[in-house]
Amino acid sequence: MFKFFYVIFMNLFRAPYMIPKMRYQANHPERYSEKKRYALVCHAIDLMKRTGRIYTKVYGEENLPKEGGYIMYPNHQGKYDALGIITTHKEPCSFVMDKFKSKMILVDEIVDLVQAKRLDRSDVRQAITVLNEVAEEVKRGRKYIIFPEGGYVFNNKNKMAPFKAGSFKCALKSKVPIVPVALIDSYKVFNSFTLGKVTTQVHYLKPLLYEEYKNLKTIDIAKLVQSKIGEVIDNI
Repeated sequence: MFKFFYVIFMNLFRAPYMIPKMRYQANHPERYSEKKRYALVCHAIDLMKRTGRIYTKVYGEENLPKEGGYIMYPNHQGKYDALGIITTHKEPCSFVMDKFKSKMILVDEIVDLVQAKRLDRSDVRQAITVLNEVAEEVKRGRKYIIFPEGGYVFNNKNKMAPFKAGSFKCALKSKVPIVPVALIDSYKVFNSFTLGKVTTQVHYLKPLLYEEYKNLKTIDIAKLVQSKIGEVIDNI
């Protein structure tokens, strides 16, 4: 948590330039391509990483499907999780996040730049609508990040909570590959008391194709994906 405020403070001098630039591009997607907007997000993340001495190692990039849309399902550890994936994911991708948390400065700009989905946990109908929208978009080739744990525990030390079965309904509906993603030490960045250099890991695991999971119940898909991620975490 200390590092989060430190990184924000150390980059305040960039805010008068970066925030308006990000907001302008986010408000004018007709003028700036998805790749252009994604590149700006990656640049903002790189500035934060440099200031906070944050390093992220990536493994298994060859496992990412070369064509079409897919949904990445990572374990959830903190504020850096989506950023860690974005900074290692070369193709533009988006994510689903809590509507309330998405309104923070800088987070709001990143959400709009990648056209992420804001999910209202108190509104079941709205949540279903959001997941249906994700399903339709990945059918058309977009890549999404969905955190099946829903939330995270501060300083969770790589421990996982049970994956929620409902988050996998959009995969079944869209019939796209499911990419399990193992995040390791991501909590140390903004959700622990660490102040020094931090190295996190992003592991893209072998995708589950629709033919492999289409006959499974969502609760069984959730357990399967969590077990694959758990195997990687247990072997660190």
